[in-house]
Amino acid sequence: MRVWIDQDLCTGDGLCLDHCPDVFVQLEDGIAYVAEPDLVLNDPGGGGSLARVHPRNEQAVIHAALDCPGECIFIEVVQVRAA
Repeated sequence: MRVWIDQDLCTGDGLCLDHCPDVFVQLEDGIAYVAEPDLVLNDPGGGGSLARVHPRNEQAVIHAALDCPGECIFIEVVQVRAA
């Protein structure tokens, strides 16, 4: 699973951080961004703003997306092909 945030839609409520602080961060601008370990992906709208989600955080990320008042969290499911 991968996740990104449309910063133009973000309301800055920070609910995503409550659900999953391992994946979501809020910067000085008051807007939420996604993060991977030790790296904030703060390239709004760019290819560098898509974070991989560790399987242990997938359910929390889904809940964050569902509860987001700005509806700005987007999830992409990565499908693995069987060999």
